Amino acid sequence: SAIFNFQSLLTVILLLICTCAYIRSLAPSLLDKNKSGLLGIFWKCARIGERKSPYVAVCCVVMAFSILFMQ
Repeated sequence: SAIFNFQSLLTVILLLICTCAYIRSLAPSLLDKNKSGLLGIFWKCARIGERKSPYVAVCCVVMAFSILFMQ
């Protein structure tokens, strides 16, 4: 049901990016061995989380503010 609600879709994507970046910081070999294919999505999300971390952090704060105070 998150596909049909844009805010829920953004929340799921941000959580996926943050989770993959955190998992890669703890165990890099877990995500590095799957750089292509279906599991490569998690590696790509981890790379986005690492390289664009200031933007991802700002998006997380904005999303948290909107969820807490706008709804």
